[in-house]
Amino acid sequence: MLDITKIEKAYELMLEASQLLQNALEQPFFEGYIENIGNIIQNYQVRTLDGVPDKQTKAQLKKLYQELQKLKLTFADWRKISQLVLLKGTVLESIQANHQLTPDSLGFLFSYLIEQLTGDQKDLVLLDNAVGMGNLMLTLLLNLSLSGKRVKGYGIDNDDTLLNIVAVNAELTQVDLQLFLQDGLQNADIESVDIVVSDLPVGYYPNDAYAQNFSVFAKEDHTYAHHLLAEKAMMYLKPGGFGLFLLPTNLLQTEQAALFEKWLRSEVYLQGVIGLPENLFKKKQIAKSIFILQKPGEQVKQQEVFATSLSSLTNVEEIKRFSLQFKTWMR
Repeated sequence: MLDITKIEKAYELMLEASQLLQNALEQPFFEGYIENIGNIIQNYQVRTLDGVPDKQTKAQLKKLYQELQKLKLTFADWRKISQLVLLKGTVLESIQANHQLTPDSLGFLFSYLIEQLTGDQKDLVLLDNAVGMGNLMLTLLLNLSLSGKRVKGYGIDNDDTLLNIVAVNAELTQVDLQLFLQDGLQNADIESVDIVVSDLPVGYYPNDAYAQNFSVFAKEDHTYAHHLLAEKAMMYLKPGGFGLFLLPTNLLQTEQAALFEKWLRSEVYLQGVIGLPENLFKKKQIAKSIFILQKPGEQVKQQEVFATSLSSLTNVEEIKRFSLQFKTWMR
């Protein structure tokens, strides 16, 4: 159980330390955040380069770190705190929608679904080929470990700042996560995985020459990046493995829907669609749903699609209803 008072105190200390380093480095907020986590990982030692940060700032940071050490934070605490500080950072920096953090509530829902879909399987390898700031992946690695599974993950992203954030947070929480700085459509040296997950960035992919290698390629216009990334992610799966993606709710009503549906019918199985509460999204037009896909394999076939919607992720009765529905479908 999270100690809310402790979390709030740690959040305030972490935010102040990140902003102190941001100002000292004269860099955007996230660079200050990365430097701050780096200090904490190095046993709360304030790193200096060419006299930066200065003595006064260094003294302030040491005081903040002393307070943080007293809180005796767990790995789960650190992940929660890092998420809160990064959320503040997204407001301060006004970052684009595709770089926003995936909420904890969805991370916990993904964890539940993966637990149910993998049953007694103890060893799991996960991949997110659009890992972003990594909150979804870190939530899964920590929570699945707590449920008794041995998990490791791979993350891919082409934004070096976002990947640096994931890297320091992974080291801070001591999860087994290997990262690749590259386009999510390019081949990565990754073993076949059990589960692929991603909160996929929505938009057009600019490189038509590369996109034409995929089944969802749109000849008349740039292809949707989220279509391409979903197709690529499924290629990494072992036969029978599952892909869980956050995709636009109106996915099958867009101008490129026919291409995506053709790929669904010919290369994978669409096993489930879970509608999410609209209040999770700023606008109804950008609402997403969870799409559960499965890679063909022995004793794997198209099931009756599990289709439902959740009106709340906090209402206990609603969650019980959903859980019963899903377990019934699994049987």
